[in-house]
Amino acid sequence: MNQYLDIILRSLAVYAFMLIAIRLTGKKELSQLNTTDVVLILLISNAVQNAMVGNNTSLLGGLVAAAVLFALNYALKKLMFKSKKFRELLSEKPEILIHDGNLDFATLSKLDISNEELREAMREHGVERYKDVKLAMFETDGNISIITGSGDLKQTQYKRKKKHKSLGSLN
Repeated sequence: MNQYLDIILRSLAVYAFMLIAIRLTGKKELSQLNTTDVVLILLISNAVQNAMVGNNTSLLGGLVAAAVLFALNYALKKLMFKSKKFRELLSEKPEILIHDGNLDFATLSKLDISNEELREAMREHGVERYKDVKLAMFETDGNISIITGSGDLKQTQYKRKKKHKSLGSLN
């Protein structure tokens, strides 16, 4: 088989694998990478590099692999924009945490959002009590958006700082 066609097919396979792996592991907070997440991404990129280009270590081989990844990413974004079903397949959905002052404990538990973390988000929005929250949403990018029930209807966002297990002095 043509060595560049081989690189194209390998790159497509690795991209598909990574999309599925990220979707299955439920990683919602990609915008909030910590030290261990960055290390993981670097190690994965190193691990799959040979899987994409094989024995071809030429500049052209690397550029072909990169071009395939950029083109596939562009095509998937266009497809997600145009197709609601495809977008729902690949994207997470926002989740309601509080509605009219009532907490959704099942959703909070599923997302591992503690009472302290929710209270911190409310304080950052200038809200003291749950009953003052008209709507609190956990957005797909990991933010918590809060809309208050007051007359001035203030809307703010809180960037969730997920606590991760420590690996010694790395975190």
